[in-house]
Amino acid sequence: MFETTSPLPIAVIGAGPVGLAAAAHLLARGLPVRVYEAGPEVGAHVRAWGHVRLFSPWRYNVDPAARALLGTGWDAPPEDGFPTGHEFVDRYLAPLAATPGLAGAVETGARVTQLGRLGIDKVTGRGRADTAFVLTVAGAGGDTRRDLARAVIDASGTWGQPNPLGAGGLPAVGEAGLADRIATGIPDVLGRERAVYAGQTTLVVGAGHSAANVLLDLARLADEAERTMALWATRGTDLSRVYGGGAADELAGRGDLGTRLRGLVEGGRLPLALGFAVTAIRKCCGRLLVDCVTAEGPRTLGPVDRIVAATGQRPDLALTRELRVDLDPWLESVRALGPLIDPNLHSCGSVQPHGHREVSHPEPGFYTVGIKSYGRAPTFLMLTGFEQVRSVAAALAGDLAAADDVHLVLPQTGVCSTSRADPAADGCCGGPEPAATDTCCPPAPARRPVSASCCGAPA
Repeated sequence: MFETTSPLPIAVIGAGPVGLAAAAHLLARGLPVRVYEAGPEVGAHVRAWGHVRLFSPWRYNVDPAARALLGTGWDAPPEDGFPTGHEFVDRYLAPLAATPGLAGAVETGARVTQLGRLGIDKVTGRGRADTAFVLTVAGAGGDTRRDLARAVIDASGTWGQPNPLGAGGLPAVGEAGLADRIATGIPDVLGRERAVYAGQTTLVVGAGHSAANVLLDLARLADEAERTMALWATRGTDLSRVYGGGAADELAGRGDLGTRLRGLVEGGRLPLALGFAVTAIRKCCGRLLVDCVTAEGPRTLGPVDRIVAATGQRPDLALTRELRVDLDPWLESVRALGPLIDPNLHSCGSVQPHGHREVSHPEPGFYTVGIKSYGRAPTFLMLTGFEQVRSVAAALAGDLAAADDVHLVLPQTGVCSTSRADPAADGCCGGPEPAATDTCCPPAPARRPVSASCCGAPA
């Protein structure tokens, strides 16, 4: 491994909350750092969902080393306040990146497209630890260059890599051709994209907090704009993670999110289709029909006007093709974290304390941190990333005692089970299957309400 006095910087990929925290910890250790952000500003991924309010208060979202770097002149927000994504960038990430220590180290519009070792490929074993990393960097103007680094911390996240709507991990038939009618992530239903969703019927697919935010916004829009309707479909039948523990959740905002969503379903305002695996999307009479596989056989949802695929994110594995990485075979997380965060086994939303050893790889000096370290698992909290990078920075500084002294206490969800049993729950598809028809469009001029038949044969 390079000596801590090496003149080469430590490269941090991603200028989000965890990437900037990593840089702050490295600076506190006296280590040279270079931060690469693909977006036009720091926190670009956060800005993409800037209209959404975090369910964790400020006191959980500010890293201690970052707070020290901001100093006493920082206009610190109230610790018990709940910022939106925009507020999080404007009041914390942007001021942090502008501090004297970081201002010259952060480069925006710089996308790292490839990682490798100088002069040797993945197969070569001899001398890897003593060979510099090479980063291929694409600039905003289209130019490409190669930078050297003594170590690399990948905090690039997963937000730009959404899972497809198709339940098998592959795009559903017709998904690519109808991409203009399908949104990913958390569209700004009540703001920037209001005109797109007002007066329309929208199908939201997913069972996480992103889906919950979209559905709650659509319900509010339905109160304000006539003929606005929402339909919710999930691949699984266990909604314990998204409904959460209510008042028992130590993050009140997270508990409230699930409670309000449950209220919409149980109050009859939100038709819910459980256990629907999307296989195809097709257009008929200007609207969309969604073909699914269920335990009872094939079904069709619709017709709807738009679809929101809130189906989670996945890491970009192409970046590290020439590095020796060790990943969990199904979560694509760092391997050591896989058994601790596997959503097939855990619903707690917490993970055992872990640091540099768990987020390292067989490639000396390379670490995966932040939400990318969780791969496809959906339960990451920023506090986890802050402790990861504190430990990694200590290890890179040669202080293994501090690096191994990891502490992580996460707010409990109020729901915890190691055997994800499916509760008996009636979705909108209970009861007899609707009779088949020979048309995909309801008689003009009225549209048949989604709540009357959200599944079964085309209605």
